[in-house]
Amino acid sequence: MKRVNILLSSYNGADHIREQIDSILNQTYKNIKLYVRDDGSTDGTLEILKDYEKDGKLILEEGKNVGFIKSFLWLVRHCDEADYYAYSDQDDMWYPDKIDMAVKMIEENDDDMPILYFSNYDLCDNDLNVMSQKDKEGEVKKPTFANALVDCMPLGFNEVFNNEARKLIAKDTPKFSCGHDWWTYIVCQGLGKVIYDNRVTVGYRRTGHNVSAGGMNFIKFQIWRFKKFFLNNYFSNIRKMLREYEYYYKDSLCEKDKKILALFTTKGYNFKAMIKKLFYPHRYRQGLADEIMVRFLFIIGKL
Repeated sequence: MKRVNILLSSYNGADHIREQIDSILNQTYKNIKLYVRDDGSTDGTLEILKDYEKDGKLILEEGKNVGFIKSFLWLVRHCDEADYYAYSDQDDMWYPDKIDMAVKMIEENDDDMPILYFSNYDLCDNDLNVMSQKDKEGEVKKPTFANALVDCMPLGFNEVFNNEARKLIAKDTPKFSCGHDWWTYIVCQGLGKVIYDNRVTVGYRRTGHNVSAGGMNFIKFQIWRFKKFFLNNYFSNIRKMLREYEYYYKDSLCEKDKKILALFTTKGYNFKAMIKKLFYPHRYRQGLADEIMVRFLFIIGKL
C-alpha cells in the first residue's frame, strides 16, 4: 500500500480542527502520515495539536506566522518522502474514501511525470450542513494550461499529487506564488497531467474567514471580486508568479504552451500580446461571466 503524506497548515483553527483531523485519521485508506505546521496560532489550536502529537497521530511543527502559502510550501519541502501528498485545510471534513479514490485514479497513470488529482466537493455552512455541490451538473470543463495561467480550479483541500510533482515544488519553491494549490496546479498542468474527478470527496466548510470565495451569494461574490481585482496588487502578483514559473520551466514546456505563457509574462502593456490573448479561440475560465471578465482585464492591461 503506497504511503500518502497529509500536509495541514493551521492558524487559529481551534473551533473546527479536531473534526478535520478526525476525518483524516478515519480515512478508509490507512497508510497515511499527517504533518501539521502551525503558523503562529494564538488561540487554543496548539494545545489541541499537541494532544494528537502526544498520541502519535501527527507530526507537529510549531512555526512563526509566515502566511498559509509559505507554511504549506514549508511542509512540502520538509516532510518525509512518500508516494502521494495531499493538502488539507484546518476546518473542512474529508469523506471517508477521499484518499482511496484519489490514489486509485492517480495509479491509472504513468507515475514518471508530475500528476495532480482534484475532486468535486460539497459547499457546507459552518455546521457542515450541505448547501450545494460545486459541480452538481457535471459541467466542469477539462483543465487546460491556458486556464492554469488565469485561474486555479483546484482549491488545495481537494488536491492530491504524486512524488514527481512534490520533487519539483520542493526544488523550485516559488517566491511569488499566489497559492500553494495554484503553483501545484500550474506545475502539473504544464509538465505532467491533471485529473479531475467529479465525485464528491470533501465537505468544504464556509466559516466566513475562508481565503477563497466559493459558496458566496452573487452580490457578496461580486463585491469580493471587485476588491480583489481592482483594490490590491492581485494581478501584479499573478504576473510575478508566471514569470517565475517561466524562469524555472520554460524549456520543459511544449511549444504551444510556451507561446501562451509568453503572452502573460511580457513587461508593460503589450498591444500585440493583448490582441492574441483577447482573441484566443478557447475558453480560459469555466463560467461565461468569468470569461468575459478575464478578457476585459486583458484589454485594460490588468492581466
